[in-house]
Amino acid sequence: MAVNASPMPAVFLGHGSPMNALEHNRYTAAWAAFGASVPRPRAILVVSAHWYIGSTAVTAMPTPRTIHDFYGFPQELFDFQYPAPGSTAFAEEVSEIVKPVWVGLDHDSWGIDHGTWSVLAHAFPDADIPVVQLSINAAKPFDYHLDVGARLAPLRDAGVLLVSSGNVVHNLGGMDFGNPNGGYGWAHSFNEAVRSKMQEAPTEVLTVDARPDFRLAVPTPDHFLPLLYLAGTAGVSGRTLDVLVDGYTFGSLSMTSYTLDASCPDRQDIDSPAAEFPDPTEVPPDDTNA
Repeated sequence: MAVNASPMPAVFLGHGSPMNALEHNRYTAAWAAFGASVPRPRAILVVSAHWYIGSTAVTAMPTPRTIHDFYGFPQELFDFQYPAPGSTAFAEEVSEIVKPVWVGLDHDSWGIDHGTWSVLAHAFPDADIPVVQLSINAAKPFDYHLDVGARLAPLRDAGVLLVSSGNVVHNLGGMDFGNPNGGYGWAHSFNEAVRSKMQEAPTEVLTVDARPDFRLAVPTPDHFLPLLYLAGTAGVSGRTLDVLVDGYTFGSLSMTSYTLDASCPDRQDIDSPAAEFPDPTEVPPDDTNA
């Protein structure tokens, strides 16, 4: 594994609705600014909230399919393709670097899900950089994910961009569709508590599960866990994280994104809200898989 003079940045992106793939707003502008600011990666490794299974695996197919893992959205979104190549050799490299953690090679079952392509469509719109996904092992405790993030950190010295995609606050059942650009008080309090940890001592973000607002903010762990991978990587670096963009949508989702060792232009001049979800009277929030 070749070593670069400076490590590649790493990032956690709050992805929100899959419709963000097709829209231009303050969040997608920040993702695009991040992609434009980093050196061209050799490969991109993504931990997405939407590959949440009972084992740890990495996509190892040369041509991963674009997965439309949601319901109730416009046909335009189902037609969207992100034809980035995969890399069997890089998948094997990922599997090797995290040992003794076991990582299976997935040659045919998954691909690139919307937690990945909805953000990379803005950060790297040409889809010409190899993309590999690492699953989130639903059977493991929080500290396991922090540890795997730490084990992945050396890949940054070899030109690999580590991307995590989820949402710090993600409560689809509590969404207020009349509030596209704001958050409940409990969403703010939890998001700010996480922000404090990420900007002062990232590995201590594990302790936020003791907060009384944790169950409201994180009713299921899938969208929160990707953050722990970036926190683990940051812990190895000995540095804290910067906020790329911050905000809330529909009351119960935060769109906060964090970067490590990145310098991006501030796009706070764009104030349009995050993309919408399907009409809840037609598709219940829990069935959107968003």
